[in-house]
Amino acid sequence: MLNLRHLHYFWVAARAGGVVRAGEQLHTTPQTLSAQIKLLEDRVGRKLFRKRGRQLELTDDGRVALRYADDIFGLAGELEAQLRERRAEGPRALELRVGVADSVAKSVAYRLLEPALHLDEPVRLVCHEWKFADLLAELALHRLDLVIANEPISRRVSVKAFNHQLGRSPMTFFCAPALRKRLRGPFPESLNNAPFLAQGAGTAIRRQFDAWLERHHLAPRIVGEFDDSALVNAFGREGRGVFMAASALEQEVQSTSGAEIIGRSAELEEEFFAITVERRIRHPAVVAITEAARSELFAR
Repeated sequence: MLNLRHLHYFWVAARAGGVVRAGEQLHTTPQTLSAQIKLLEDRVGRKLFRKRGRQLELTDDGRVALRYADDIFGLAGELEAQLRERRAEGPRALELRVGVADSVAKSVAYRLLEPALHLDEPVRLVCHEWKFADLLAELALHRLDLVIANEPISRRVSVKAFNHQLGRSPMTFFCAPALRKRLRGPFPESLNNAPFLAQGAGTAIRRQFDAWLERHHLAPRIVGEFDDSALVNAFGREGRGVFMAASALEQEVQSTSGAEIIGRSAELEEEFFAITVERRIRHPAVVAITEAARSELFAR
């Protein structure tokens, strides 16, 4: 019989794209992982990975093994969830394990998740914030029921999951009152040479923003780049630069930061997605989240 620990190490390494990232997820060394995967290869008599430069890629046999491993550990995750529910004492709360990408504004995350707490049955919300790629790996391992993100899962990512669009919002530009007095000209020309606090370079909205600047021949001074929207707001509140946020949050941004609106752009839209391993959503709390987002938060 196959050693399931060896198979699990192979599965995580295949889904993570290599033993280094897999080692970080499993809290073990790449050397240990490589040795365990080698034992699996010796057991089945087939090479599952091949080296291409400094990267590992699956062989044809590795892809076959990965399909079976997906089924095996998918069922194991479902078994664990069922047994966990049966072990609970008293009225069983419906558990919702959520990963929120760190580029999603905290206030958006709260407003998206809050409807799950209004179900007739009690809900136990377990929420984690992390890098998008790491959350997808946890979703593939069935350690999460849902990932909230402001970009869809790419077809290039080797995780079997589905995008459920929650909605989209145009972007509003803000700055502190003192900084606004120093801006010159109408919006968006007033952004030229203005200090700007931008989202991280890898985010979908940042890619839109860079293209928008080029189309309109605008050249602000990027004085900071942030993956965490809360940091953007904190620096913006202190007058360190102009910043942008989803228009759905205008009132909240103004009340919490004291910033003023200097302009809006319908050309820039931030999209939000619920990502699950289910093509059709069945979890009642996730159903509540998606329905409220589409009918209330992002309704136009």
